[in-house]
Amino acid sequence: MVKFIESELVLLKKEIDEMWTLVYNQLDRAGESVLTLDKELAQQVIVRERRVNAFELKIDSDVEDIIALYSPVAIDLRFALAMLKINTNLERLGDFAEGIARFVLKCSEPALDDELVKALRLEEMQAEVLSMLELAKRALNEESLELATSVFAKDNLVDEINADSSKVLASYIKEHPESAHTCLELTGVIRKLERSGDHITNIAEEIVFFFDAKVLKHSGKTDESYLK
Repeated sequence: MVKFIESELVLLKKEIDEMWTLVYNQLDRAGESVLTLDKELAQQVIVRERRVNAFELKIDSDVEDIIALYSPVAIDLRFALAMLKINTNLERLGDFAEGIARFVLKCSEPALDDELVKALRLEEMQAEVLSMLELAKRALNEESLELATSVFAKDNLVDEINADSSKVLASYIKEHPESAHTCLELTGVIRKLERSGDHITNIAEEIVFFFDAKVLKHSGKTDESYLK
């Protein structure tokens, strides 16, 4: 029985890795499509969203089978539950990538103003979200609590950029009222990136839960508290 459940958990981890890579690529392409207003790239993101949804359903089913057939306990049960929750968060990240891509398809502007993009720190925000996702994956693969907890600090920068964006957009609309609609739509893109950071933080929490059996969701998130 032990050998069987071990092989099933290895397969589950492989599926999560594949789902992770797919979602990372979705967010990467979606962000690039916003910066370039590349509609073809945005369309690719939307088409591939079906694969993300299919992956989520497959992984959910596999976790349910593992729990029903093998009744895992202790570390094996924590692993299965953590993978289930990580899978859910990854699927939400896929949804955000699709939503960002849809902004590009609806946008009538030939290009975004470089100065606006710079002021919004949009490229920096996109890079930080991808960095968080990559760091969380490394934390899981390397079984590093330190890497997992470092994700939380990176989310602070994403929150900061999101908080500053309203003033930047309001100021830009005053000077360029003809771009008001695009600016309002951009708030949705920025909000989705900020929410992506939140879901990656959730993923990091599940990794810590698996490693350390700590439930962190309703505790104050300071770097020191995670290492105690």
